[in-house]
Amino acid sequence: MDVKVYTSPTCPWCKKTKEFLSKEGVKFEEVDVTQDPEALDELVRIAGVRSVPVTTCGNDVLVGYDPDRLQSIVNCARQHSEV
Repeated sequence: MDVKVYTSPTCPWCKKTKEFLSKEGVKFEEVDVTQDPEALDELVRIAGVRSVPVTTCGNDVLVGYDPDRLQSIVNCARQHSEV
């Protein structure tokens, strides 16, 4: 799976991010950093933050919820699925 969304269960912006990607038809792997300490370490290594949501696709890393930047994640996912 090319797209990952690092989340926590109480994060409203995580929910909005997942809804946005789902509406666009993008399949993603959700990683709950509150349940997986190794995932939290991975999040810090990738994004340099300890906050969620963080969405990745290839080398693209988006911290937070930003619909305009999420569109670049959608485009990345579509490019990877066409290869």
